[in-house]
Amino acid sequence: MAPVRVNAVIQARLSSTRLPGKVLRPLGGRSVLSWVIRAAQETHNLDTVILATSDDPTDDPVADEAARCGAVVVRGPLDDVLARYVKAVREHPCDAVVRLTADCPLHDPAVIAQVVAVWRADPTLDHVSNFVVRRHPRGLDTELVRVAVLEEQARIATGGHREHVTSNIYTQPDVYRCGGVVPGVDNSDLRVTLDTEEDAKLLEGVVAELGDEVPSWQALVALLRSRPDLVALNADVEQNTTPTT
Repeated sequence: MAPVRVNAVIQARLSSTRLPGKVLRPLGGRSVLSWVIRAAQETHNLDTVILATSDDPTDDPVADEAARCGAVVVRGPLDDVLARYVKAVREHPCDAVVRLTADCPLHDPAVIAQVVAVWRADPTLDHVSNFVVRRHPRGLDTELVRVAVLEEQARIATGGHREHVTSNIYTQPDVYRCGGVVPGVDNSDLRVTLDTEEDAKLLEGVVAELGDEVPSWQALVALLRSRPDLVALNADVEQNTTPTT
């Protein structure tokens, strides 16, 4: 029997509407994108780490940076993120794919690994995430989907579901088998994603305190709970209720 493979696919493009170019912004001496790639590479139960960006020439710098960081690069339609994911898993076959977004530089490899471990323990699950019941800070969102289900979505998903990739899955628990990683303490009021200049200031403050190494989510939460001045930097940013960016 062939080994079960789980690849990571990181979506990124430069044409963000709220904060253009955010994935290549410097953070602690490296790009935001490189933080995400490094976290995936340090996740012990992942196989190939793939960057899925568009084939638009404006995203050439994203592809170049990902390759420099050691990720495999797959390019596809600018406005069809789901199609990019399907292309990635067809070019690099696997049984399940972990979806990460490139504007979440503080991903914790332990959280990613936990999501993967839940699925590896029960590969009949269609989707596993840490946000269907949200307890982790926003910006640590991790999800896994079976490739067969992803291929199905490529055939049936329309509209916003093609942008958000998995939203047509986890919103239908009567159709798809979904599992979750749910920590005991609720820290979902904290925000460490990058979508605004206020977010950037908070992330810079976190890295100034914790350094350039990948932080654990526990260390991140401990810092933010001890530093309400940091939390206040982006406390007024409106949260996106969809766990994507």
